Amino acid sequence: MKPVCIVNGVGPGNGAAFARRFATEGYAVALVARSREFSEGLAAELGADARAYTCDLADPEAVAGTCARIADELGTPTVLLHNAGGGIWGDFQEIDLEGFEQSWRVNALGLLAAARAVAPGMRAAGGGSIVVTGATASRRGGAKTAAFASAKAAQRSLAESLAKRLWPDGIHVSLIIVDGVVDLPRTRERMPDKPDEFFLNPDDIAATAWWLTRQPRSAWSFEVEARPFGERW
Repeated sequence: MKPVCIVNGVGPGNGAAFARRFATEGYAVALVARSREFSEGLAAELGADARAYTCDLADPEAVAGTCARIADELGTPTVLLHNAGGGIWGDFQEIDLEGFEQSWRVNALGLLAAARAVAPGMRAAGGGSIVVTGATASRRGGAKTAAFASAKAAQRSLAESLAKRLWPDGIHVSLIIVDGVVDLPRTRERMPDKPDEFFLNPDDIAATAWWLTRQPRSAWSFEVEARPFGERW
């Protein structure tokens, strides 16, 4: 039986790249997204060992139920890639309270629910990996990132708490700080004057996620940064 990888938040960017990389490496891949429109097509592309699951990652009960279904249908997950990271933009007066809460739910509460669902199986298996897609916004709050930055900061702090609790159990929790603009059709349309090297290639971010799951236990990383070589920082 193939090892199982869950990708939370599957879309045409990082989520799809994560799924393709782990499928190529021999994993059965669970593609989790709020809508099946994209994930079903990706599952068909990846083959019989990839399945699409509909789940609102802001709903803890839905997350727990979906993880249970994945374990029943594909096997006990040994890798969780929490790529869900939606947010709204605006300053503290412009954003609405419901949107603020939703951003926190997807980024932080969804991660907590997913970690609780997969950790027991990983412990029983003797180890596993949880990789979280973070953002530079987790380190600083901009005037227009009142919701996104605070949600990502909560996510980062939660990931660190998970790491300190789960590393001794052999479960490697890590965070990729994405610093830059991910190469997507919509970002290309918004920035048509930018050269290729301005963008972060999702396949290269996926390579970083794969590397994190392969690290030897004596030298685990918690937080790594991914930025294009031309990014000013």
